Amino acid sequence: MGEVLALDELMAARTVWRASRGSALNHEGESTGHANLDAVLPTGGWPRKALTELLLPADGVGEIALLLPTLARMTAAGKRVVLVAPPYIPYAPAWQSGGVELAGMEVVEAESRDALWAFEQCLRSGACSAVLGWPKTADARALRRLQVAADSGDCCGFALRDRRHAVNASPAALRLEYLPAQDAWQVRKCRGGQVPSQPLRLVQ
Repeated sequence: MGEVLALDELMAARTVWRASRGSALNHEGESTGHANLDAVLPTGGWPRKALTELLLPADGVGEIALLLPTLARMTAAGKRVVLVAPPYIPYAPAWQSGGVELAGMEVVEAESRDALWAFEQCLRSGACSAVLGWPKTADARALRRLQVAADSGDCCGFALRDRRHAVNASPAALRLEYLPAQDAWQVRKCRGGQVPSQPLRLVQ
């Protein structure tokens, strides 16, 4: 009976996510800046206090353009955006032309063996509104740590990964895969909502 009482207490304290009440436990989202994407996401945008996975066939297929409206809005509001060990040197004029205030963007350089740790620390810090990372070897346990860190730090975490990981289960709250043949994004997972059946071409 003690176990039943303990579970009831946990449910009352809202520390356990109940699938049937997923939408009630969602935190307000950050608009993606793309109206049709916001319309199908349960939080009305990127989930806050959570990890989002972007699954890509290659680098440079539009993943930064997907995130730019949100990052621009955050930096314009004086919030901090961090890139952890990006695979290429960020080209400042391109970020500026996308509306990002460079004073609000920081780049953390790290070797591959340290990048995952740095990604987690930035998410957990409470000093960042969004953190982008490119974890190549992260397993489910590592991704779970990133999800917990984003929750602790009240942060939007974005893990940009190869689409081969789409076949693996993930603790991320949201997963999107880019489909080059359709030039569109397919929602593969959205916690607290129904996965759209059709891929989306972005509309701002």
